[in-house]
Amino acid sequence: MSVLHEVSTPQSITSLVSAITNMPILILNVHSLCNCRCVMCDIWKRDTREQIQVENLERHRLSLQNLGVRQVVLTGGEPLLHNDLAALCTFFRDQGIRITLLTTGLLLFKRANEVANLFDDIIISLDGPRQVHDNIRKVGGAFDFIDKGIAAVRQYNPYLPITCRTTVQKANHNHLRETVNAAKAMGLNSISFLAADLTSEAFNRPLVWPIERQNQIGLSADEITVLEVEIEHLILEYRVDFDQRFIVESAAKLRKISRRFREHLGQLSPKAPVCNAPWVSAVLEIDGAVRPCFFHNSIGNMTHSALEDVVNGKVAKEFRASLNVETNPICQRCVCSLNYSTVSDNPTN
Repeated sequence: MSVLHEVSTPQSITSLVSAITNMPILILNVHSLCNCRCVMCDIWKRDTREQIQVENLERHRLSLQNLGVRQVVLTGGEPLLHNDLAALCTFFRDQGIRITLLTTGLLLFKRANEVANLFDDIIISLDGPRQVHDNIRKVGGAFDFIDKGIAAVRQYNPYLPITCRTTVQKANHNHLRETVNAAKAMGLNSISFLAADLTSEAFNRPLVWPIERQNQIGLSADEITVLEVEIEHLILEYRVDFDQRFIVESAAKLRKISRRFREHLGQLSPKAPVCNAPWVSAVLEIDGAVRPCFFHNSIGNMTHSALEDVVNGKVAKEFRASLNVETNPICQRCVCSLNYSTVSDNPTN
């Protein structure tokens, strides 16, 4: 099978508008609420409690098969707030689909047995060492809840891959090495870094943040310099690109994090990452809306249509045909791209 990449490379119109027959990744927002109040996210501001019901997914079983879905990522909100995770996971497990949990980690201890047996891997949001993490999440003891939860899950399933990702922003830009050390002390398998999203309408933002709010999360010129020094120390001390990686990103990708903040200040022109998300994945919202990724608008709704009909519908095909990743302004400011290779069966971001 060929590698899927560089989707912005000019292609024939026939290729661009053709139906997707291989969509290996499905991201599912399973619960509307979150149990953190993160400074860089507005999901916690939702006031309605909703969750995806298994019975609403049942009629999409054939679509999942026809689209070749191999991995489902459960996100939200907080997936562990869902009151019937077993049924949800069983639905996908019966189809041989890998299940990834993306979580704040606050409920890992309480649901350790379930988590250890329902999921193939876990990704925890970790924003710094203890005090930094708790300040960003605005939950006292959040760091310790994660630490305790990981230990509990490991008791039930010692070999379950548990990783973390850190969103770099003003509150933690000078604590990256401390964050890596904290992740290692917790017994996590790896850590990944990405820049905070400052300009999109994703994550329950009905409108783009005003400049004042963006500046509360983004970095000043002096702070970017501090971040760049921190990243170079990170690369050197952890031998990024040389040893078996505990840090997922390459040195080049780590350096791109500071570039995002310089772009925001107008010091550099925005540059889109290599991404093929709209061609290999979809994001399903609780209300049935289907997005090509977190940041682009809905291409349809699967409430009254089969998932494959939405993904290969007129709106979706026209979107993919017109999308040039290199020049699209949303793509140019993307902080969470996907470059999926069917050779390695691994997404890179």
